[in-house]
Amino acid sequence: MLIDTHCHLDAAEFDADRQAVLARAQAAGVRRIVIPAVGRRNFQTVRDLAWAWPGGRYALGIHPLCVAEAQASDLAALETCLMNWRDDPRLVAIGEIGLDFFVPARSGPAARSRQEQVYAAQLALARRFGLPVLLHGRRSQDTLLKYLRRQPPIGGIAHAFNGSFQQARQFLGLGFALGMGGALTFDRALQIRRLAAQLPASALVLETDAPDMAPAWLGRDDQGRRAPARNEPAEIARIAACLAALRASPTDAVIAQCAENAQRVLPRLAGE
Repeated sequence: MLIDTHCHLDAAEFDADRQAVLARAQAAGVRRIVIPAVGRRNFQTVRDLAWAWPGGRYALGIHPLCVAEAQASDLAALETCLMNWRDDPRLVAIGEIGLDFFVPARSGPAARSRQEQVYAAQLALARRFGLPVLLHGRRSQDTLLKYLRRQPPIGGIAHAFNGSFQQARQFLGLGFALGMGGALTFDRALQIRRLAAQLPASALVLETDAPDMAPAWLGRDDQGRRAPARNEPAEIARIAACLAALRASPTDAVIAQCAENAQRVLPRLAGE
């Protein structure tokens, strides 16, 4: 079973043809799509989308790049939604949460401090409601880990993982799987491809991050140059084949293992 563990299906890029996107995903063999929120404005939207498609699932959280605009009331709204929807079988995680120290305008000392405060608060909510987390991390892996080690294991997925082998082992030791997506399809992505090839099979899950993180075969013009491209969940099938090639394993076996891993770290995915 193909599972896209991270897809922003509510994004405006899908407004014109969202049903066709879902139909293509289903035709490609995708049976579950996890739709993470990025802030208060789309809590209800991702829930509605998850219930609009049989394989839809969702996560609720405040994205680190949305923290600057968030108010204290946004965390209160997240807590309220979690209280109201805690028994919803399609709510599978707290996310997308984490830290982003890559964007200069959002990563000065004050911005970092604020991101860390909101991240810590959301980890506390995850622990309180017994939900795993979908973690965003750019140039912040060690800080993400520091906060995770301060409390009992929560588990979840380190989305779009791009850290070191040492950091990977630390996430795995804390009950996480590592998200692998379009980045591994690029020949120049040497570190990610080494991780994808050499980490234990039990460590990896598949994701698209659609409409972002388009794989190598999308977005080429007539001269073969890179051009803006929209990713979509149907691409997970070819991403899985690329991962299988890197691991010198049968594609069906990699798909099955990644689905098993996803259901282990996001237990509610296993439900109907």
